[in-house]
Amino acid sequence: MKYLSEYRDAAIVEKYLDEIRKLVTKPWTIMEVCGGQTHSLVKNGILSLLPEYVRMVHGPGCPVCVTPLHLIDKAVYLAEMEGVILCSYGDMLRVPGSKKSLLEAKAAGADVRILYSPLEAVKIAKDNPGKEIVFFAVGFETTAPANALSVLHAYREDLKNYSILTSHVLVPPAMEAIVDDEMNVVQGFLAAGHVCTIMGMDEYYPLVKKYKLPIVVTGFEPVDLLQGILMLLKQLENGECRLENQYTRFVKAEGNLDAKKIIQEVFEIADREWRGIGNIPFSGYEVKNEYATFDANKKFNIRLDKAEESKECIAGEILRGIKKPFECPQFGKGCTPIKPIGAPMVSSEGACAAYYHFSNMEAMA
Repeated sequence: MKYLSEYRDAAIVEKYLDEIRKLVTKPWTIMEVCGGQTHSLVKNGILSLLPEYVRMVHGPGCPVCVTPLHLIDKAVYLAEMEGVILCSYGDMLRVPGSKKSLLEAKAAGADVRILYSPLEAVKIAKDNPGKEIVFFAVGFETTAPANALSVLHAYREDLKNYSILTSHVLVPPAMEAIVDDEMNVVQGFLAAGHVCTIMGMDEYYPLVKKYKLPIVVTGFEPVDLLQGILMLLKQLENGECRLENQYTRFVKAEGNLDAKKIIQEVFEIADREWRGIGNIPFSGYEVKNEYATFDANKKFNIRLDKAEESKECIAGEILRGIKKPFECPQFGKGCTPIKPIGAPMVSSEGACAAYYHFSNMEAMA
């Protein structure tokens, strides 16, 4: 197929659905790791079209959703400091901290700016030498190259007033943590195609080998997802476990070598806390010591007491595929996109937001 519209073709969608219906003989639980995949499944009504034997559960692949509470608090703290301009992607502004969100800080007078690229923040630093510019660097491996590149640009420009508050998380360690969880229900994974476009596929082979679970790297359009689900179900029904690539038009085995080189120049792998899940070893990026002057944590020596997560929010169970958003007592009641309790109701990739905006109750099964 050559054009995007072909990946949304109803006839091709029905073809894959028909194959799935004929193939499946027993119940299977599949996790789509990425929040973008979740939104596509819900928005396009795919969950309601799949046979009841195929249960899709939603994973931790929403970087906004898994950014820990204390990092939101640090971002708010920096935004409210005199002489600081806090820059961020728009999704982060309404994520609740322990006391307030960045949007509330902005409303109270903090200089918080929504950007589409960290390179914009570097320009702001260059244009405002008397201010400290902090970019809230949130994301999976997909946004890491641009955030690392912003540090390199600032270094080459000798911009001493630029830094990043890093909240980068890595997908494969999170998948491993999900399978290791004693409450795990996942029998196969749809891996995030955009992450693999950057990082390649090598990191997933050990997971397949260790846990005997099939993984299919999948795109985000309806045809992508259904083809990926079909590929996964064929393995499950045949008792096989392999790593396969549905997203061949973008994903190469080696990934994007230039992007990976930039990541490795600026970042190193470290333990990372995931909101609602806890600490996962070797699951995040931190700025290397060579670039410590561009690390907001070190530059401002931020020390805040860690606040507890809201006991009303079951985001951790949703992000681990144990529960669906509508199983939360607060869903659509105490927790809405206008007044969220948890991050999955805020983000454009959050499972709760997907169900709230696009589900017609038929997908709630």
